[in-house]
Amino acid sequence: MSERISGIAASAGIAIAKAFVLENPELTIVNTTSSDSAQEIERFMKAIEKAKGELQVIKDNALQQLGEDKAAIFAAHLLVLEDPELVDAVKSKIENEQASAEKAMDDVSSMFITMFEQMDNEYMKERAADIRDVSKRVLAHLLGVVFTTPATIAEEVIIISEDLTPSDTAQLNRKYVLGFATDIGGRTSHSAIMSRSMEIPAIVGTKVVTSKIKNGTPLIIDGIDGEVIVNPTEEEVATYRQKQEDYKAQKAEWAKLVNEPTTTADGQHVELAANIGTPQDVQGVLENGGEGVGLYRTEFLYMGRDQLPTEEEQFSAYKEVLEKMEGKPVVIRTLDIGGDKELPYLDLPKEMNPFLGFRAVRLCLEQQEMFRTQLRALLRASSYGNLKIMFPMIATLPEFRAAKQVLLEEKAKLEAENITVSDSIEIGIMVEIPSTAVLADRFAKEVDFFSIGTNDLIQYTMAADRMNERVSYLYQPYNPSILRLVSMVIKAAHKEGKWVGMCGEMAGDPIAIPILLGLGLDEFSMSATSILPARTQLSKISKAHVAQHMDTILNMDTAEEVVAFVKQNF
Repeated sequence: MSERISGIAASAGIAIAKAFVLENPELTIVNTTSSDSAQEIERFMKAIEKAKGELQVIKDNALQQLGEDKAAIFAAHLLVLEDPELVDAVKSKIENEQASAEKAMDDVSSMFITMFEQMDNEYMKERAADIRDVSKRVLAHLLGVVFTTPATIAEEVIIISEDLTPSDTAQLNRKYVLGFATDIGGRTSHSAIMSRSMEIPAIVGTKVVTSKIKNGTPLIIDGIDGEVIVNPTEEEVATYRQKQEDYKAQKAEWAKLVNEPTTTADGQHVELAANIGTPQDVQGVLENGGEGVGLYRTEFLYMGRDQLPTEEEQFSAYKEVLEKMEGKPVVIRTLDIGGDKELPYLDLPKEMNPFLGFRAVRLCLEQQEMFRTQLRALLRASSYGNLKIMFPMIATLPEFRAAKQVLLEEKAKLEAENITVSDSIEIGIMVEIPSTAVLADRFAKEVDFFSIGTNDLIQYTMAADRMNERVSYLYQPYNPSILRLVSMVIKAAHKEGKWVGMCGEMAGDPIAIPILLGLGLDEFSMSATSILPARTQLSKISKAHVAQHMDTILNMDTAEEVVAFVKQNF
C-alpha cells in the first residue's frame, strides 16, 4: 500500500523513479587531543587545501552549468576556508588546548553554526548551512572519510536526504537525478533555488523522508502539489504519468507564447518582465519571452568577494545586460545591502533589527563614495540600452531627492569628461515601505515610475517578519490592507501619467495576477520561469471584467475571502 508524505513544493514537475538515499558520512571524532600541535596544524592546513581544491572544481562546474550567481555560493565557501576568524580560531585551539585538528575544527565550526542558526532571518541561517557544508568537507579529509557524492550516480533516481548542501546540488546530473526530497529546507534555501534553475522537481521540508524511505524504494515526486508518494500502486503510477504528460503539454503551450506580446482577453497589453541577479540570467529571460528586466538585483556583484567591485567591473556587468536585452527596458536597482544582507568587508555594526536598520539607500547616502561609483558605472552603461534606475528602501521624499541629486551630480561630471550618457534614463523608486505607499500622490509628482516590492511591503505593513515561522500566517499578499496600498500607489501614479511595476513574489502569483490586472498594474516582474504561465493566464482574463469587481475585493474583511472570490469569479 502506498503512503503520501507532504512537504513544500520547491520546484515544479513530476518525477517517477526509485530512491537513492544520500547518507551523511559518519564523522566520529576519536582522537580529541594531541601533544604535537605543529603536526596537527599542518594536518589541518593540508585538509583546508584539499577542500579548497574540491570546491574550486565544483565552483567551475557550477559556473559552466548554472551561471555566475550559483557559482557565487562556492566562491563564498572558498572565502569561509580563508576566513581568519575561523582558521585562526582552529589553530589557536590546537596550540592552547592541545586539541586534535578534527576536534578543534569541529568545536569552532559548531560555535559559528550555532551563532548563525540563532539569528532570526533566513539569509543568516543560510550562512550556517554554508559553514556546515564546508566544515564537513574539511573534517572528512582529517578523518579519512570518503563522501558519497551525487556525481557518482549513473542511473535514474530520486534523491532522498536530510538536506542537500549547495555542493551536493551543484553536482546533480540532470540525466540521472530526476528529482529530490529532503527533511528540512524551505523555498528560499540554496537547494530549492538551484533545483528551480536546473528544472528538477523537488520537495523540501517534509521532516520525515529519510526515516520513512529506504534505498531503492519506488517513488513519485509531485513538485506541483508538494507530495512524495512512497511505493505507489500501478494505478497511481499511471495517473502520475498522465500528470507528467499534462505538465509537459502545458509547458509546450506556454512555449508557443515566447515571442508573443502579453495581451488580455479584451485586447489590453501589460508588460511581463523578469527579476535577475547576474548578466548570465538574461538568457533565461529571453528564452521565456520576457519583455524586459523589471529588477536587476545588483548586490550579487558585491557578494562572495573580499572587497567592493570596481567601477569597471560594474560597468561591464550593466553594459552586458543592457546589450543582451536589445533595447527592451532594464530596471536596475541600486545597492540593496546592509542589515540582513552583510558584506564582511564593509564592517557594518550589528543591529537588533536589521530589516528596519541601516541598509539600502540609507547606507548609500552615508557611504557616498561607494554609491557614486555604482552610479557612474550605471550612467556610463546607459548608452548601451534602455536603462531605468531605481532606488530601494525609500521612506521619505528628502531621501529620494538626495539620491537623485547624487545621480545628477555624477551625470554632470561624466558629461564634463565628454563621456556619453543617455538623456532618456527614467529614475524611480521601490515602494516597499508603507509611508511611501501612503504618500504616493506626492512621490508621483517627482519620480518617473514606481516598482512595488511586495515582499517587504507585506512584512512592514503586517509587522511580521516573513522569515519567522511563528508569524508566517501574517504574510498575506491578498489581505485587503495590502491590496488597498497597491491600489493607492497605482492610482497616484496614473494620475500623474507615470507607470507602475511590481517586482515582489506577488507579481507572478496566479491568485494575485487577476487582482493586479484589475487594479491597473502596468508591469509584472517575476522569476523568468513564471513569465509564460502568467502570459497564458492573462490571455484568458478580461481586464474590464476584473476591474468591475475591484471595489468589492477592496472592501472585503479577510485574505481568505479575497482568495475564495478570485477562485470563483476569475
